[in-house]
Amino acid sequence: MTELGLNFPTAWARRFPATAVRDLVLSAIATPFTRWATTMDIRGIENLPALGTPTIYTANHTSHLDTIIALSALPKARRRRTVVAAASDTFFMKLSTARWTVLLVNAIPIERHKVNRQSAAQAIEILNQGWDLLIYPEGGRTPTGPMLEFKGGAAYLAERSNAVVVPTFMQGAGEWLSSYAKAPMYLEMPKKWRSHVTLAFGAPLAIEEGENIRRFGQRIQEAVIDLARTTTGDPTWGSHLQVQ
Repeated sequence: MTELGLNFPTAWARRFPATAVRDLVLSAIATPFTRWATTMDIRGIENLPALGTPTIYTANHTSHLDTIIALSALPKARRRRTVVAAASDTFFMKLSTARWTVLLVNAIPIERHKVNRQSAAQAIEILNQGWDLLIYPEGGRTPTGPMLEFKGGAAYLAERSNAVVVPTFMQGAGEWLSSYAKAPMYLEMPKKWRSHVTLAFGAPLAIEEGENIRRFGQRIQEAVIDLARTTTGDPTWGSHLQVQ
């Protein structure tokens, strides 16, 4: 019997034929539709490291559609090599949901509320094998609209795997098919099949000599805030998270 939660097996999704099925679905259907429906504006592609560099994308999280938006924004070669960190207590509690999530977006289960040795070890192993990782450091969709404080998982994984971190920011994701968001400000909006989204990639970050994980995590959060301010043109964006 297949175990669920953190014990759900995912290695099969990184091998043929699962990789071929996913590539077909994402490249032929999901990405073209997402780019059309969101009239997507992709910024900062030049900031992406050379292919083969272990990379962690740290994105703000508004909607369950954030993952398909982020994957659709990546160049095809990078999208093929990207694994998604998905909440074990949301997507890996029911067998059918877990199987489809793993197959379609190459997901692995993680403990989103704290650094868990089991899920961290799996993520580090995958990064060491040359895969990239998309992670939402807030630990879940924002319940109110403003970004939540980042947890330390991304910084920990980067330090342990020598991966670089690419700050990633999405603007407008909550407005697209708004029922997939969590915050009331989006749920109260009309459900629109087409709504503009901007996705920006920032300059890569690496842990510095003598820097602890806590400080590196803070620097990652600050980089996403700076990217958000540049993208939105709002100099106060994220000020609720910054130490005065």
